[in-house]
Amino acid sequence: MIGRNEYVRRRKQLMRMAGRDAIVIVPSAAERLRNNDAHYAFRQDSDFHYLTGFGEPEAVLALVPGRAQGEVILFCRERDPAREQWDGHRAGQEGAVADYAMDDAFPIEDIDDILPGLIEGRSRVYYHFGRDTDFDLMLMGWVNRVRSNIRQGAKPPHEFVALSHLLHDLRLYKSRGELRLMRKSAQIAAEAHRRAMRATRPGMNEHEVEAELLHTFRKHGAVPSYEPIVGGGANGCVLHYRANNSVLRDGDLLLIDAGAEYACYASDITRTFPVNGRYSPEQRAVYDIVLAAQLAAIEKVRAGQSFEAYHAAAVRTLTAGLIKLGLLKGSLKANLESHSYRRFYMHKTGHWLGLDVHDVGDYRIDGEFRELEPGMVVTVEPGIYISPEMKGVPARFRGIGIRIEDDVVVTRGDPEVISAGVPKDADEIEALMASR
Repeated sequence: MIGRNEYVRRRKQLMRMAGRDAIVIVPSAAERLRNNDAHYAFRQDSDFHYLTGFGEPEAVLALVPGRAQGEVILFCRERDPAREQWDGHRAGQEGAVADYAMDDAFPIEDIDDILPGLIEGRSRVYYHFGRDTDFDLMLMGWVNRVRSNIRQGAKPPHEFVALSHLLHDLRLYKSRGELRLMRKSAQIAAEAHRRAMRATRPGMNEHEVEAELLHTFRKHGAVPSYEPIVGGGANGCVLHYRANNSVLRDGDLLLIDAGAEYACYASDITRTFPVNGRYSPEQRAVYDIVLAAQLAAIEKVRAGQSFEAYHAAAVRTLTAGLIKLGLLKGSLKANLESHSYRRFYMHKTGHWLGLDVHDVGDYRIDGEFRELEPGMVVTVEPGIYISPEMKGVPARFRGIGIRIEDDVVVTRGDPEVISAGVPKDADEIEALMASR
């Protein structure tokens, strides 16, 4: 887990970036009703978690650089034995200070009385405008209250700045503690994928395989980092397939895109394997192209390389392979220039990974793709998708959808594939499934 001192360092760093005349305001996630009086499982807002580690709803963090009485203030629920009997322990104000290293803490019910005074005299407000309409209105109400006292000498803020400009760049670079959690998340997900491979048989339903994944996640104290994709046959050609309710047929492939979330940190892994344990010649031919593209892309996940470099490496390898199979015609140069590969490969090769599956951080700086730096974590996930309805493609290739995805840490040396615990070489996959 992340220690208290790391949260303290993050808050101090953010305050230095914001400046002594600013205030930073970060609300927690809200509880959401699923139906009637039953809630969805609560998951803390990633930015709020990054700065506090505080796992309760109905909380607001205020960072007030240079405030003599305390710079880090948390508004949260009070202890309430009656409610705790029903809903579980609350930290309360004493716990916020003692356990989460806040300088001060107040009941959330008192925020209307206290926060306007913290805003007064600050030139800039850093906040995520547009995420939560209700909180936006409350914040503007507090600001307007300060403005109403200008004649009495009050100094309202004159600048409102998107918090993401500062905070999300911090989140892009993972600490040693964060990387430990991400390795754990990837290890859990890898075990889940191996279990799913061993369990898969013709005649099973996709949701039965999904259950194998969920079993492993929960056994290790994790949850899915997103809704798993378990797509057999042509369903593997649907990029965000989530129905997971079809019968698996002998001779089809099964594409599983599933990651674990452990201590709020995500993994994101995809494997594609034969339902019956053996790739057909056509499946193997396409699979080997995707694997070669992924390995070429991973080799480019290095400090100093452009974020675009590993996508370009994957595209070049995929395009060459598709030409060799006869699914594309003409020269490699002409196909790359015309982007003809997009018929079979229509997405990017990866994204940032961290507290969010599609994690925060700019991909471009001043219009140019940014360079990869140590501590960044990306997914590498090329694919080829040949839908059953695709015209001009030999029938033996139709219905093949293949994606291979791993989680990769940018280091000062070679890329670190933290999801390597699940096989992806076709022979290794077949050997694993033969041991069922």
